Amino acid sequence: MTEKIDKNVYNPTFQWAFLHPKYWPTWLGIGFAIILAFIPFRLRDKLAAKIVKLVLKKPSGGIKRAKLNIATCFPEKSEQEQQKLLEDTYITGAQVMLGFSELLVRSRKHNEKRGIFVGGENLFPLLEQKENIIILAPHAWAIDFPAILLASRGYHVTTMMKPQKNPITDWLMHVQRMQYGGKIYARSAGIKPLIKAIKEGYLAYYLPDEDHGPQNSVFVPFFATQKATLKGFGKLARLSKAKVVPMLPSYNSETGQFEIITLPAIADFPSGDEETDARAMNIAIEQLVTERPEQYMWVLNLLRSRPGGSRLY
Repeated sequence: MTEKIDKNVYNPTFQWAFLHPKYWPTWLGIGFAIILAFIPFRLRDKLAAKIVKLVLKKPSGGIKRAKLNIATCFPEKSEQEQQKLLEDTYITGAQVMLGFSELLVRSRKHNEKRGIFVGGENLFPLLEQKENIIILAPHAWAIDFPAILLASRGYHVTTMMKPQKNPITDWLMHVQRMQYGGKIYARSAGIKPLIKAIKEGYLAYYLPDEDHGPQNSVFVPFFATQKATLKGFGKLARLSKAKVVPMLPSYNSETGQFEIITLPAIADFPSGDEETDARAMNIAIEQLVTERPEQYMWVLNLLRSRPGGSRLY
């Protein structure tokens, strides 16, 4: 693939200002994260569980949102079951975050051993056939792992992201995501650069399950409720002439491996109808999340927009 200069590519770089004393706490945290990358996963996971027990004792905005999201999406679950899911969600998130630096400081061989594709037959034959592909990835805790693993295997990956507030973490996350090549665009660049990259043969890694507000969404079923769901995803697939393959990155604490669950490409997508396409997307997410709900970031503002303008949070 011939690389051309793309002015829309997001590319933060190291700045000498990062060494200012106000960033020393950040560097201290980075040093701790590097140490964690070399600790056996079982010890790290035990530490994660202990941290979560302390965190859940002090109610926060994230905990309250997660409780409301879980209760609204799974009203059939008992209060005890909902609480268990909340705890498992936080433990999974802590386990992934404590090992996050592995992707940057450990070897390619090490990281590849940490991940396996479940249902890879739904993706790799399409890539071999040079099909345009958009991976539909819900916001799971291990969200960065599949794209980095695919890039390490030689696939050209592109995605969109929201820059981090801390410039050092923003730079380091970019270095981590780009260590094997690819293209990353800031959301502010719009969708056109992403479409162009897909047409050039890049595998798009796309996370369209956030609440982008009622003006950009349609309300369609999501588990037991209605969710403001991005209405432009079908248009993206149509303009880029891409097949949409649902994928869930998950962490298995028993084996210490990341299991990347891949479903068949969504049939008859896009349909040309925004509501139908939005519902098809949510169905795919439900299929991925139902078996492993603890992997999902229930702490997000998933249900911020409500039908009729009501408020959940």
